[in-house]
Amino acid sequence: MSTTINDLRPLRGWRYAPELTAGIDTYVSPLFDVVSARQRAALYRNPLNSIHLTVPVGDDPAGAALGTLQAWQAEGVLRQDELPGIYVYYQYFRLPGPAREYCRKGFMAHLKAADWDEEKVLRHENTLPASVSDRAALLARTQFQTSATHGLYRDEDFCLEPYLDAAMQAPLYETEEDYQGARDVLAVIQDAAVIARFRAVLAARQVILADGHHRYEGSLAYRRTRLAQAAADGTPVSGDEPWQFHLMYLTNAAADDLRILPTHRLLLELPDGAGGQLPDAAFLARLEPYFTLLPVAEAGALPELIAGKQWAFGLYLGGESYKLRLRPEAHALLDWDTTEAVKNLDLTVLHYFVLERALGLAGPDAQRAWPGVAYVRSLPECLQRVDRGEARAALIVNEVSMAEVEAVCHSGAVMPAKSTFFYPKTIAGFLFSSIADEEGGNVFDGVFGG
Repeated sequence: MSTTINDLRPLRGWRYAPELTAGIDTYVSPLFDVVSARQRAALYRNPLNSIHLTVPVGDDPAGAALGTLQAWQAEGVLRQDELPGIYVYYQYFRLPGPAREYCRKGFMAHLKAADWDEEKVLRHENTLPASVSDRAALLARTQFQTSATHGLYRDEDFCLEPYLDAAMQAPLYETEEDYQGARDVLAVIQDAAVIARFRAVLAARQVILADGHHRYEGSLAYRRTRLAQAAADGTPVSGDEPWQFHLMYLTNAAADDLRILPTHRLLLELPDGAGGQLPDAAFLARLEPYFTLLPVAEAGALPELIAGKQWAFGLYLGGESYKLRLRPEAHALLDWDTTEAVKNLDLTVLHYFVLERALGLAGPDAQRAWPGVAYVRSLPECLQRVDRGEARAALIVNEVSMAEVEAVCHSGAVMPAKSTFFYPKTIAGFLFSSIADEEGGNVFDGVFGG
């Protein structure tokens, strides 16, 4: 474990003007990598929606975002808070099943963007270079962060929650219901002594990046560029420069309101390795050396039948349903060069024995690049797409546990693609932060600095 510390700082947030926040639902948007084409089309019609900053369009998207940002700042659409603070962010939501309302408690602040090898911030998945370049280019032009990435710290004593709850007694604003059905509430803490407490707690803890790997790596790329420029120019670097920091939403991994939903695998094709497609019976035959296959009468019962069982999956193929369970002796065949924590994951077993052994897609890199798989969270959608002939098979999986995420991160490895879906997602446009040079050197640095 790293002996270095995380550097957390308050920020002077940019927010929609008070006269607009009564309709904040109109201006927030889904994150850039989950917003659908239909959602984008609807959001673009609102000239003040945050989508114009997060997913800009045109021949020069980053330039368009910068122009929009400058206009909004000049016109007072966005205004900056006078005092720096830590922004408390609660998300209230429900899930199918028990009639319980969850509340995920967290806070947004600036965290120094540390490289992975510093082991201050740990990742659990790989990124796509094109998406990282897109986020880095946007950040370099605007020096503005439109949404917080989601990080996890572990505090079994819940020592920060009382401060969060106290701040929530006077919220700044809230959504009625965002695109995913959650209610988002924002408050702020501007007490220097309380902020010092937050900084001390985070300094002693590693942060696991739950969501936002591409945006975080975009910040890393921009920071490296600025460091290289400073070195070339002979400009001294203090470590306090605004461009060293990244907007992060931090939640306690010990809380029971932290939910990870399963992401099922939809096989759009079943390659036979010779340029053709496997018939259903041939695909089942290729699975049988590794799995026990139990026919199931109702496809809708598959999640319940595999719940809580290690290396168990549902399969929907040609209108028929099966419960798959890895034969215990087969696991020793899994020879990927990774850690035991990764080898023990359900999704590693699935990717190795189904995608590699049965379908011939050797290795995680080939599997990530394969266009024949889709990642779907809805069971009904999986079944419907197979029935409509849009996919050959659906593989139903259990959710990954927080303990598994932490074990993989601390092992220094990464999970298979699309392993986790932390729910709900944070939203864009609820709070903005600037990392422009002029944000540094203000009168508050002496109060909140390192």
